[in-house]
Amino acid sequence: MLKTNAGRFFEDYTIGDVIHHAVPRTISGGERAMYHALYPARHALYSSDEFARASGLPASPIDDLAAFHVVFGKSVPDISLNAVANLGYAEGKWLKPVYEGDTLRSVSEVIGLKQNSSGKTGVVYVRTSGLNQHNETVMEFVRWVMVRKRDENAPAPETVVPELKQSIDAADLVLPEGLDFSNYDTALSGDPHRWGDYAIGETIDHVDGVTIEEAEHMLATRLWQNTAKVHFDAMHRDDGQRLIYGGHVISMARALSFNGLANAQMIVGLNAGAHANPCFSGDTVRAWSEVLDKADTSNPSIGATRLRLVAYKGDAAFELKRDDGKYVPQVLLDLDYWVVMPK
Repeated sequence: MLKTNAGRFFEDYTIGDVIHHAVPRTISGGERAMYHALYPARHALYSSDEFARASGLPASPIDDLAAFHVVFGKSVPDISLNAVANLGYAEGKWLKPVYEGDTLRSVSEVIGLKQNSSGKTGVVYVRTSGLNQHNETVMEFVRWVMVRKRDENAPAPETVVPELKQSIDAADLVLPEGLDFSNYDTALSGDPHRWGDYAIGETIDHVDGVTIEEAEHMLATRLWQNTAKVHFDAMHRDDGQRLIYGGHVISMARALSFNGLANAQMIVGLNAGAHANPCFSGDTVRAWSEVLDKADTSNPSIGATRLRLVAYKGDAAFELKRDDGKYVPQVLLDLDYWVVMPK
């Protein structure tokens, strides 16, 4: 009897399927230490218990993207094990901070299917939720993935493409309970610039660059238990290269954005995201940001800022798309997200 799992192929998905992903994971301090070893992550709220307590939280949570990677990684064996590429994100919300000792699990619902014209692959849309040990939803997001078909002759399912919001309304963003920046210390955070110092339309070159090493992205892939074959099996691609895990690029770009956005303390919403071009070991990743919008929040000491974060390689600062609307080849990531900052 076959006891192994080859993963799902495109024809194995049905609209409305609810998939409970194995295996729950309890978060420890090792998660934070490893995350900060992999990326130059320095945002104060995720680095210091004392800074977090001064901001109204009981302790420093695990980094927002580290929690995202845990929840995302749980979904990979059921959603994207046989993926060609992870294509995009939408409607992401961070609803509760994740602390050491919390246990996370993931659940996904299939909300869309569309076979590609080649008949060899199709796009699967899922809404994934991360839940803690109290069955509380700590985050949720939609992503869509191009997945291989097992049998190219299998009939195409009815096309269902979900209607997704272009962005999350600022009024729908959720602040962590107790979060307050009334006593915010910019000397400790590392940057004097607050919410009011940023203007819509402003662009920021984050200056620094980091060369992606094979060992680091492989460690990240294993840490988040991302079993997608394109990330760790060099024989799975015709060019013999492992594709850098998209989450590795997201976290690297977010960490690089500290230089210019050190007070963008917490990610609270993910409006959209695209892995524009593949990233491979040896590429040097740099980043720039654009301020897309600003909004008040329910707390007068906290402002919300909508940012576009662009990761790129080579010499492409502030370049994004060509005249035909396609991304320039140097752009690796285009991420649209909401953060909270002190006023």
